[in-house]
Amino acid sequence: MVLFLPRAGGWGWAAPGAPGSTPPPAGYGAVVIDAATGETLAEAAEYIGVATNNVAEYRGLIAGLTAAKALFPDAGDALRVHVRMDSKLVVEQMSGRWKINHPDMKPLAARAAAILPPSSVTYEWIPRAQNKHADRLANEAMDAGRDGRQWEASASTAELDAPARTPLPDRGPPGDAVAGAAKARAALAAARGGTADAGTLFDVDAGASEEPEPTDVTAVAGTTAVPASEAASPQIGWAAAPDLGTPATFILLRHGETLLTPEKRFSGSGGTDPELSAVGRDQAARAALHFAALGTVQDIVCSPLRRCRETAAAVADRLGLDVRIEDGLRESDFGAWEGLTFGEVRERYGDDLTAWLADPETAPTGGGESFTEVADRVAAARDRLTARYAGRTVLVVTHVTPIKTLVRLALEAPAQSMFRMELSAASISTVAYYGDGNASVRLLNDTSHLR
Repeated sequence: MVLFLPRAGGWGWAAPGAPGSTPPPAGYGAVVIDAATGETLAEAAEYIGVATNNVAEYRGLIAGLTAAKALFPDAGDALRVHVRMDSKLVVEQMSGRWKINHPDMKPLAARAAAILPPSSVTYEWIPRAQNKHADRLANEAMDAGRDGRQWEASASTAELDAPARTPLPDRGPPGDAVAGAAKARAALAAARGGTADAGTLFDVDAGASEEPEPTDVTAVAGTTAVPASEAASPQIGWAAAPDLGTPATFILLRHGETLLTPEKRFSGSGGTDPELSAVGRDQAARAALHFAALGTVQDIVCSPLRRCRETAAAVADRLGLDVRIEDGLRESDFGAWEGLTFGEVRERYGDDLTAWLADPETAPTGGGESFTEVADRVAAARDRLTARYAGRTVLVVTHVTPIKTLVRLALEAPAQSMFRMELSAASISTVAYYGDGNASVRLLNDTSHLR
C-alpha cells in the first residue's frame, strides 16, 4: 500500500482574521510517501510570491495530488490517496463539509478536485508538528525564492531529518521521482495480478480478488510565508485570510481559590480534589457577574475536578447554561508532590524537581504526568472542542497547566515558556481558533473582574 499525505498550512507573522492588509510572500511543499514503508516517492515545492495562506495551501494540495497521479499514470479508480494537511479550512472544504464562499478559492478547489476521481481521495487534518518534512520543503522553496533561485528536488535535504529507514537499492537522492515511479508501477502491476521485477522497492500482497486492489498513497503538502521584514515590499498591518469565518473562541477561566492556592501547593488530578474556599466561591460569583454582563458566552465546558465544576456551576447558574465535562481539561497529576509546596518538593525530591524543570518529558516523582503527556491530552481535547464548537464562544473552566499549555501551543512556544506565565486564581485568558488551524492569543491572566 502507498499513502498520499499533503500537508498544507500557511504560517508566518499573520494574525488570522485581521482586516485589510497585504499578504506576505508564500510558498508550499508537498511530499508523496509510501504508506507501507515510509519511503519518499516524490517531493514538490515552490515559491509563489505574494499570496494568502489559503492560496498557498491549495497550491500545495494541487502539487501533491498531481505528483501522486504522475507516479500512477494508469491507476484510474484503483488509486487511493489519503490527504493529510494542517489546514482545517482546506480539509473541511475539500471533504464537502464546509461551503467555499471566497471567489479566489473556488477555482483552486475545482482544480484539486479534478486531478483524481472524488472516490479516490480522502482528507485528514493533522497538527503542523506532524508535517515537518513538508514544512522543511516549503522553507527550502522560500529560501530559494528570496535568493532568486528555483527550488530543485535533487538538492533538497528536507527528508534528512526523517526517521532512519533501511536503505533500498534503487533509491535515488531525496525527491528522486524516477525511483518512486518505478515503485508505483510495480505496485499497480502486482495489485492487478501482474508481476513485479526484481528491482522493485516494495512488495504488495494483491490477494485473490478479481477486482484490482486499491493502491493507497499518502502525500504531505506544506505551505509557509515569510515575515514582512524579509519581503520585497513592506507589509501593512497583519496578513489576513478573509474567508476563515468566525473562530471558535475559548475563554479560559482558571478555577477560584481553594485552601491550597494561597500557599502555592501542588494541587493536581492525583491529589485530594479540594473544594473552593470562601474566597474562591466569591471569585466564582464575580466571574459569573462579569460573563453575564458581557453576554458573549454560548457554551460552558469544564474539567471534571471539583474546584472547576463549582466555578463553572456559578457561571452556568447565572447564564442559564449547561456545563459539559471534558476529562482532557483536568490538571496534571503531580505524583508524590501533591499537596507540597515548591520548597518542600525541592527539599525532598531535589534531583527529580531539577530534571522536571529542565525536560518536558520528565514526570514528577511517583508516577505523575510529564508536561509532554499533559500537552498531548490537552491538544486532543482542544481539537475535539474546536470541532464541536466551531464559530462559537465557549467558556472553558480549567487549571493552570491546561491553560498555560493551550496558550503556549497557540504561540508554538517551547514547553519551558510555561514557567514564564503567571495565572492567578479565577483569571481569564482567551484564545481564538480559526478554520485553517491557526490560533490567536487575545488575552492572558486578566483579573479586572475580581476588583
